[in-house]
Amino acid sequence: MIDPVVEATWRRLSPRMLVIHPFQEVVRAAPALLGLLVAGSSSGGKGHLWSVAGVGLMVVLGMLRWFTTTYRITPEHVQVRRGLLTRKVVTVPRDRVRTVDVTSHVLHRVLGLARVEVGTGTSERRHEGRLKLDALTAAEAARLRVELLHRSSLASAPSPAAPSATTPVPPPAGSAPAAETELARMRPEWVRFGPFTMSGLVTVGVVAGFVSRLVSEGNVDLGRVGPVQEAWRWFTAMSLPLEIATVVLVLAVFVSVASTLGYVLAFANFRLTRHAEGTLHVARGLLTARATSIEERRLRGVEVSEPLLLRAVRGARLSAVTTGLRSAQGAQRGGSMLLPPAPRVQAVSVARLVLSRVPGASSDASPVTADLAAHGPAALRRRFTRAYGVHALALAALLVLWRWAGLPSWTWITTAALLPLTALLAADRYRSLGHALTSGYLVTRWGSFVRRRVALECDGVIGWNIERSFFQRRARLATLTATTAAGKQGYQVSDVNLAEALRLAAAATPGLLDPFLVEARTPDMSTFAP
Repeated sequence: MIDPVVEATWRRLSPRMLVIHPFQEVVRAAPALLGLLVAGSSSGGKGHLWSVAGVGLMVVLGMLRWFTTTYRITPEHVQVRRGLLTRKVVTVPRDRVRTVDVTSHVLHRVLGLARVEVGTGTSERRHEGRLKLDALTAAEAARLRVELLHRSSLASAPSPAAPSATTPVPPPAGSAPAAETELARMRPEWVRFGPFTMSGLVTVGVVAGFVSRLVSEGNVDLGRVGPVQEAWRWFTAMSLPLEIATVVLVLAVFVSVASTLGYVLAFANFRLTRHAEGTLHVARGLLTARATSIEERRLRGVEVSEPLLLRAVRGARLSAVTTGLRSAQGAQRGGSMLLPPAPRVQAVSVARLVLSRVPGASSDASPVTADLAAHGPAALRRRFTRAYGVHALALAALLVLWRWAGLPSWTWITTAALLPLTALLAADRYRSLGHALTSGYLVTRWGSFVRRRVALECDGVIGWNIERSFFQRRARLATLTATTAAGKQGYQVSDVNLAEALRLAAAATPGLLDPFLVEARTPDMSTFAP
């Protein structure tokens, strides 16, 4: 056990951070330092001296972070104290710890360091509920994660000889190694799903912004660059359809290559394991290694998402619906991710393994594979009505602009020709609708461009919202939203019959709606009425 006196003493971060933080400060201030250099040189001054002075200032500020930052772990709290002129103490109660993320960037891994983020789930959007320790030794970071999340009695005092970030940390002497079960591991053939994630679109924006900034700062006229002139002359010699096809082809190739590279960097060495202490552990990353632990007692369900391009090649993602952890958002974020883009069969299999501890739930009754109830003809009509309505408005606007503003005629002709695609989209949106209540889980599915299927544990539902628009009331439909403290805090069953919505809510949480329901007096309300 940890000596409370030793545990409560204030400790400093690793001295090796004296290399990490000055480097980070210089990189963060690089645009300002470049501006000083350009401004000083263009005005005849000594811009390089100003830049050197700026670099020195950033290095000093980075070093001060080590001298002014201390932390301690008590039986009740985790505290971080930092600041020079303004002293600030951040305190996180240990019973409020929801997540512990351990991240090692390239420089961290070279120096055997790691960054620890302790999340409480109080305000994930503004990161107010997260406490950061950058940088600890790899051994100390691993011990801290186990101590805070598993509530174990492993010593959290720093080890005198810390192994590298890629070396497994041995358990303390005399203790048995924690049992773990591997649920999934990255396979080389999964890389084929990389081009269909479309994460390379972000790279296109970053590269375009960087080139624009470089051209602007350097006063470069791209029109005078020989290769650019030749490429532009070759491009303008084409017809308009060929120009459009060329741009689309080049963009598709670039985005595919960038997306594949991003997939490899983000998800290489991926591994999902279940630990005997009751946690799911996700490790991934090639250059930047990241490890996230999720307590199963805070797990409220799973989400299988299928973006349109991934669905075309039978791929899917898997994420956890859990309290205190932000929802998955892209390849580089998504702390709740349980499986990267992979074959849909694999995502479903892993989801069933994750939910295998549901009391009384057999593999045949898994909420991930259960049949879903359709939402009926009224929901189908709403899908087509809304799709055709938007299409008609867009076509009318283009016709007006063509008639009175000189817009090219091909714009409204193309829009009119896309009418069959609108019908296919409406039909696909209806096919995606469905819901079920099985094995103690509420299952709902929706979406077309991104089809999502969420299995939410009924015990995690804390309330219900029933919304009915003017048109939904005419069609006797409603949107039922299950509110929860996990994931996105609300999951919808869209355009379902009102009586079915009430029956579903009453069956999922017996007694919760009783004060608000009376017996129905009209045939269309079936059993309940609000």
